[in-house]
Amino acid sequence: MNIEQTRNSREQKLNDILPYAAWIIALVATIGSLFFSEVMQLPPCVLCWYQRIAMYPLVAIIGIGIITRDSHLKNYALPVCLIGLAISIYHNLLYYGLIPESITPCTEGISCTSRQIEWLGFITIPLMALTAFVGVALCLILYKKSEQK
Repeated sequence: MNIEQTRNSREQKLNDILPYAAWIIALVATIGSLFFSEVMQLPPCVLCWYQRIAMYPLVAIIGIGIITRDSHLKNYALPVCLIGLAISIYHNLLYYGLIPESITPCTEGISCTSRQIEWLGFITIPLMALTAFVGVALCLILYKKSEQK
């Protein structure tokens, strides 16, 4: 086996892992959000709900894409992920004070800037959601369809 074949083999293995990595990230994010709200009794804000609306279906969409070996998985999972990512970016900008709180959609219930968790002084619920959406998006963007192999 020459160097080119070895490199192609490694790239193929990485490509085969990407959908599974995206699914695991989405699953952990879903379980984590349910743990925070149902076990720790931390109520989600409006933006957290919108992000959940984008993240939860990704577990099913990506999972079904993996099971059916659908080479077009990226085409229908990535738009949902990017919508959630946009909401998550907005939430983080609002949370960290880069956007004024006066333009927030959180008029009822808990504020979108409430500090419920702050591990190590910087790990917050909005930051965890942003990290999850970025991780899923990167996995989906880097994934190459079967025909492109």
